[in-house]
Amino acid sequence: MEARLNYFADPTAGKALKYLMSAGKAIKDSVLPAATQELVSLRVSQINGCALCIDMHTKEAAAAGETSVRLHLVAAWREATVFTEAERAALELAEEGTRVADGAHGVSDEVWARAVKHYDEEQLTALVMLVSFMNTANRLNIIARTPAGDYKPGQFH
Repeated sequence: MEARLNYFADPTAGKALKYLMSAGKAIKDSVLPAATQELVSLRVSQINGCALCIDMHTKEAAAAGETSVRLHLVAAWREATVFTEAERAALELAEEGTRVADGAHGVSDEVWARAVKHYDEEQLTALVMLVSFMNTANRLNIIARTPAGDYKPGQFH
């Protein structure tokens, strides 16, 4: 399987991706805990069905020491006992922020209040930026049908 588009070979996409990847690096370097970032990135990608991002964030999280049990349970985090209350709040916010068309209300006040209990304003901003960033990356890969399975941890750093 080959991707429909090679974003890195296109001059316009190359310029835009330079800025997009810089934004991604700023989010990665933020005060939002790295484990939370990988869990949220994985969950958003699962919801959107982005195989490349699921491959990438599963492998990056594992390379950073995340357990296979937690990675396997991200898709069913509500029923899993392996996530902290803070991680659960981030995953819930990520789901509502990703499924805006499904819920037609965006992120509810209740979900936002749960997130505020665990994250300060700087972390919340990074979390919202991460959810938005992942939705953008997912859509770029899904539209181009970017194949997955060959990602190596650190490949895009």
